[in-house]
Amino acid sequence: HFSGEVSYYADSLAGHATASGRPYDPNLATAAHRDLPFGSVLRLRRVPDGPSCLVVVNDRGPFGKKSRVLDVSGAAADALGLRRAGVAEVEVEVLYRPAKKRRP
Repeated sequence: HFSGEVSYYADSLAGHATASGRPYDPNLATAAHRDLPFGSVLRLRRVPDGPSCLVVVNDRGPFGKKSRVLDVSGAAADALGLRRAGVAEVEVEVLYRPAKKRRP
């Protein structure tokens, strides 16, 4: 578990490549994290007792403020009620973290 601020990607970035190589789709529940492996599944809950959603990590970021722990897609922003606020405090639970691939 960890917590911090979350913000969201502009829909205008739709189609742009993410760090995982997949295009950004604002209709999918995805997120950017600085170092969790791509494919990690996270449960986000807006604090103190707001809505929650699941996201899959497919990008790197956010860059800048250390208090900002995730950037999320438009779909995740809508689920969390972020569109008006722009930034909100969330609790993050890592539900699944892919194993690191070993090199042969």
